[in-house]
Amino acid sequence: MFLSPFSAFWRVGSLMLAAALVWAAHYGRWTPADWAVPTDYAGDAHEVLARIKAAGEGETWPLRSQEIQRLGAPFGADWNAYPTPDKPLMLALGALGRAIGLFAAANLGLLLAQVTAALAFYLVARRLAVRWEWAWAGALLFAYTYHTFHRGLAHFSFVFTWTVPVGLLAVWLVAQSRRLRWRSGGAAVCGLAALGLGWGNPYLLLFWGQLLVWALVFQWFGPRRRENLAIGFATGVFAVAVFVAANLEFWVHAQEPEGLPLLTRNYGGTERYALKPVEMFIPPEYHRWELLAALGQRYQRWSEWHGEPFLPYLGVCGIAGLLLLAAVAVRRLLARRPLPGAALAGSWLLAYASVGGITNVLAFFAGFQLFRATNRAAVFLSALVLFFLVGRLSRWTAGWTPAARIAAALALALAGLLDQLPRRPDPAQQERVAAAVRSDARLMAEVEAVLPAGAMVFQLPVLGFPEVVPPHRLTDYEHFRPYLLSERLQFSYGAAKHRARGRWQRDLEGRPTEELVRRLEAAGFAALHVNRKGFEDRAERLLRELEQLGYARHLRSELGNQVVVLLRPAPRPQLPLARALTFGQGWHLRPEGGVRWAGGRAVLSYFNPHPGPVEVDVRLDLVAPRARKVRLEHAGRVRAEVAVDAEGATLRVRGLSLPPGVSTVVLTSPDPVRREGPGPNQLRAFGLREQAVRVGAGGQFAD
Repeated sequence: MFLSPFSAFWRVGSLMLAAALVWAAHYGRWTPADWAVPTDYAGDAHEVLARIKAAGEGETWPLRSQEIQRLGAPFGADWNAYPTPDKPLMLALGALGRAIGLFAAANLGLLLAQVTAALAFYLVARRLAVRWEWAWAGALLFAYTYHTFHRGLAHFSFVFTWTVPVGLLAVWLVAQSRRLRWRSGGAAVCGLAALGLGWGNPYLLLFWGQLLVWALVFQWFGPRRRENLAIGFATGVFAVAVFVAANLEFWVHAQEPEGLPLLTRNYGGTERYALKPVEMFIPPEYHRWELLAALGQRYQRWSEWHGEPFLPYLGVCGIAGLLLLAAVAVRRLLARRPLPGAALAGSWLLAYASVGGITNVLAFFAGFQLFRATNRAAVFLSALVLFFLVGRLSRWTAGWTPAARIAAALALALAGLLDQLPRRPDPAQQERVAAAVRSDARLMAEVEAVLPAGAMVFQLPVLGFPEVVPPHRLTDYEHFRPYLLSERLQFSYGAAKHRARGRWQRDLEGRPTEELVRRLEAAGFAALHVNRKGFEDRAERLLRELEQLGYARHLRSELGNQVVVLLRPAPRPQLPLARALTFGQGWHLRPEGGVRWAGGRAVLSYFNPHPGPVEVDVRLDLVAPRARKVRLEHAGRVRAEVAVDAEGATLRVRGLSLPPGVSTVVLTSPDPVRREGPGPNQLRAFGLREQAVRVGAGGQFAD
């Protein structure tokens, strides 16, 4: 009477425990001290940690403007144009981080990703009538599939793949179930899939949405079960609605809708990062087994085109499942029998995601380039082949004794895990991470002890956010480190690149040290944080000049790469104003020969932080490949016009009144535009060589 529920509880519990132990053993997280150190402390991991930190401080609630008050000082960092996936998860981990520590919460999040992925696969496999021991083994293999587990903290939202098995079950129910009803468990599964995929990573929603559409097409041209069609359609609408609600700030709260995109995507990226089917069969060059590692090393030597190499690797068990699925599909084709659903879904994903496939057709002809990394469809392919594999094994071993089935399933799980798990992190590297965390924590404790709450810290070198190429030995997002280990300070880093409200920071690049300090103190900054890795001379000249100016109070990190120099902020600080306009839509991303070219209508923006309007004088030194007229428009009016040719001309506007917030001016030309060469970015109407803005406040102009 009580055996079945107890057995089910034991099986699920043992699976969750096994998934957790594998994770803890791989990362060596056994003690509280181990848990207080993140698994990664470089590059994208810093950004993920910063998002958890911001969520814990209540800055990233859905439906609200995403402005991080302790970043992008003094105005706050506007992240509305860079939405955060998995907001509910981030909010939960952020709240937990305030209780147990940021890094422990991040570790718990990674552990939760593995456990929930295993649990979801197991429950779906059981729903598909797979015997528990094979469902158990398949669940572990899916949880630790190479494509997701190896991404780790740096690609946090891609590690949460529990939605993939649930989403596949929802697709199968819509396509094939004869008992799908509104008030049924199947409808609840569809709703859960839509909810999880809608608020999760958009790539997973993209791939799942395609499969759901095909399920609806199958129903429409097949049995046409009315409730299946209605529930399937409602599921898709619900998923899109959740996605829109979870990322509403991108459309509602964006302060510069005509700004350049924060993430640069192009057609070339859709080829570079597309799925290369051969990579599903190639183990990584750092595989724990030398024989398989040699294959990966050969691939690295021979291949000249690397996107996210090795991540699509299915593992030996996944490869076995794929080959078995292919063999069954071929046999059914020859016998003119229906193909397995896994074969149909997998074929579509391969056709869409592979190099030269539908993804490239859409990118080239329709400009759909945002989702460039279609190699990430590998997680769906992995789930499909593992479901098929364990289903077949469950049928083939039906006549075995329970002990034999359990032994075989455990052997499969063990062999698969040994193949799929990367080598354990080097203990020396983990100690370096721990040392870096200790160094940062002690430095920020010292800084917060001498600065008042809310004090502003300016960070050098100046970096935009996100995805920039940092100078010298500095890594992207490394400027987040002081923010992660502080509680009461504000930092200049984190302001979105290509946005007018952070443009004033760029004005300080390359300025004399005396002017730099004077302007920062006038703006109210109490300290200068220097990451020496970002300077060719490790900032020796800068620090020496600061001492000569009388700024000798330095706080240094134990590892020596970070120095905090205390400043003397003005008692009545003035908000900083930019001395140049910010390039928006219509401009090519990179200047050539000191000229930023535009292909036609081109937007420039300026941020006025004051409560009232300011008047500005604008000077633009323009150039054009051939003679044409260029007009400057503001607030729907043409304010100036100039004739421009290859020799150049200057366009001036005096007394331009700009209201509070972000204002835009638009450059246009009535003359037709021609392509000037065969290469990229050759559609050129005019270019901006130099520019300057003089701002007047109360009749006084600030240079």
